Amino acid sequence: MFCKESPSLQTLSTAQSLSSLFPKPSALINPILTGRRDKPCRRQNFRGRCRITASQFNIAQKGKLLKEKVKRIKVKGFITAEEGLLESLSWLRPLDVITDIRGRSLLVELISAETDTRTVMEEGPVEDYAQRVWFESRNEKYECVFDMPEDFGTVGAIRVQNQHRREMFIKEMKLELPSGSVTFTCNSWVTPKSIDPTKRIFFSNKSYLPSATPEPLKKLRKEELETLQGNNRERVGEFAKHERVYDYDVYNDVGDPEKDERLARPVMGGLSHPYPRRCKTGRKPCEKDASSEKREGEFYVPRDEEFSSTKGTAFTGKAILAALPSVFPQIEAALLDPNLPFPHFKSIEDLFEVGIDIPKDTGLLPMIPKLIKVVAEAQDNLLQFDPPILLNKDRFSWIRDDEFARQTLAGLNPYCIQLVTEWPLKSKLDPAVYGDPKSLITWDIVEKEIRGVMSVDEALKNKRLFMLDYHDLLLPYVNKVRELDGTTLYASRTLFFLSDDSTLRPVAIELTRPPDVNRPRWSQVFTPGYDATSCWLWNLAKTHAVAHDAGYHQLISHWLRTHCCMEPYIIAANRQLSAMHPIYRLLHPHFRYTLEINARARQSLVNAGGIIETCFWPGKYSLELSSDVYAKLWRFDREGLPADLISRGLAVEDETAEHGLRLTIPDYPFANDGLMLWDALKEWITESVKHYYPDAALITCDDELQAWWSEVRNIGHGDKKDEPWWPVLRTQDDLIGVVTTIAWVASGHHAAVNFGQYGYG
Repeated sequence: MFCKESPSLQTLSTAQSLSSLFPKPSALINPILTGRRDKPCRRQNFRGRCRITASQFNIAQKGKLLKEKVKRIKVKGFITAEEGLLESLSWLRPLDVITDIRGRSLLVELISAETDTRTVMEEGPVEDYAQRVWFESRNEKYECVFDMPEDFGTVGAIRVQNQHRREMFIKEMKLELPSGSVTFTCNSWVTPKSIDPTKRIFFSNKSYLPSATPEPLKKLRKEELETLQGNNRERVGEFAKHERVYDYDVYNDVGDPEKDERLARPVMGGLSHPYPRRCKTGRKPCEKDASSEKREGEFYVPRDEEFSSTKGTAFTGKAILAALPSVFPQIEAALLDPNLPFPHFKSIEDLFEVGIDIPKDTGLLPMIPKLIKVVAEAQDNLLQFDPPILLNKDRFSWIRDDEFARQTLAGLNPYCIQLVTEWPLKSKLDPAVYGDPKSLITWDIVEKEIRGVMSVDEALKNKRLFMLDYHDLLLPYVNKVRELDGTTLYASRTLFFLSDDSTLRPVAIELTRPPDVNRPRWSQVFTPGYDATSCWLWNLAKTHAVAHDAGYHQLISHWLRTHCCMEPYIIAANRQLSAMHPIYRLLHPHFRYTLEINARARQSLVNAGGIIETCFWPGKYSLELSSDVYAKLWRFDREGLPADLISRGLAVEDETAEHGLRLTIPDYPFANDGLMLWDALKEWITESVKHYYPDAALITCDDELQAWWSEVRNIGHGDKKDEPWWPVLRTQDDLIGVVTTIAWVASGHHAAVNFGQYGYG
């Protein structure tokens, strides 16, 4: 009864009978071409345009497939950028103006922090070109308009490609979303795509621990860290200016044996001379000394560590002001016989009151900063230095005993005064090499100066004796330094008595020279005099003590502790902590520009023949001395202000006292002000740490955090990695202590020893 059909005809018949149940396919969908079953047409990409959902199959409803269109919204983004001074003068600027007119200044991609709930896949990026819409001087604003799916989700990151032919300093980007604005703080130099086509990644201002990072951002987080570690670097050798690679090296670039054998210096870092590590430059070794690095060209620092144009201008002015006392001998040497000293004290005051003549044909006038007053009304080649504030108030204050003592507590180096806890004073150096260890400052000498108001036991018990002690540190260098031209050195101890009015009074200074092959050991004690000869001997002894304190300040309190020892924290943070890590964001404001300043210091400050060696007593042994201090005295656990004060006997713990410390000298301006700042830092850091780490287990499980601290200890400060005092990050208190200490050294400590350099130095 039924005619049998072939399977293919039966299938075709069934399809035809069902075809009326389905609507015709959209014209957007290409049919599969007949005869080409092996190569079907590629499916159209509908990501972001529409989503297709299937309704319940219902023959009565003819089995519709519903296409649900996703609503799209317009989102504006505004980028604030800045041109560098040199970039604004570049011959490439007209070409970039054309790029701006075309509306293709920057290519910007938005990256969602959320996955598509329907497909469980990452949302595709949305991109647009940014067009310059406003500029004034070197500040510029660019605008993007993104066509974004309404359900795009939170924007977690952006990628930026610079279409200009010059680099651009991008400050920030703000997105105006229906739910509110989102800010991306960039503060970064972005290289032209012609030099580096890689799109730069910037994360939003929302911080995430590694374990809490949204899935779509994890890959970007890892990718950015690998770039900063140099893992994605294709070229080898010296790092280029535009690169952002952070790595470690020893201080092997302060000497310059290629230029002059007398400028050769030992490598700082390693068993012979322990030292923190610096940022690697990748330069070639010297031909004359393979252990030293060539000094030619600029000193590389990762591009984002260099100054923005605004900061660069401000730093130059402040640096010149602080360095003027050191620069002047170099100006003087170009005009006068460098072997002639100042003939009298009045000639020093004349720098501020009268000025000096600069011959017009020397070419020095264009090099003199505006911070030196040029008295054009009188004659156009007369230079006059701004007088330090100390001289403005009292032109003889620098020579008075009370000011000499006050500056140990509130001057340029308030970090070295310490409590005397034992009597008699003794050296810890080998007596076979350096002679009798007992000090010549006897209690009879002290009792005479304090007029017998108390015994030695009472003075020790009541904490009335304090000291600047540079004896053991300097004695091994005395004979070496004395062989250098233009300088001399003693070892010194300076003893102070704390009066009833909480002020210090200097009572004795001991100067010592160790024995050498021709002479026995020499030591002498000087006290405030009561006749012309003894008064001037006392003032000369104070001059030596002040010179020792000034050299220690510049090399140790300032350079070593706040610049050199900070560098490993910064390198490790950029290598191991993502920019979206909350601890990175806490510390980054304190890190900013330090690597650039340190690189400049290696170029002209602490280098062989530089300002430090030229103007301070250690001469060519300057960094060697700082290495000795680092090896013997530097401890991370004593870098925080409370621990430092306690270690020097200037404070004791007291829960009832303000800040939890009772000061040994109540009128100690540095400590009083510093403890307020310390408490403010600690309070802010405590709140942040406990917000992101409510459970200590989150600290031990934070791979980025643990990798950062491990790298600081084992590589950045690797010469001291086996010391028992290193903190271990296990609890919130551990982390709070570490972060507060680093923030304090970079802020309060540095401010105390930096900003008074012109006024006091």
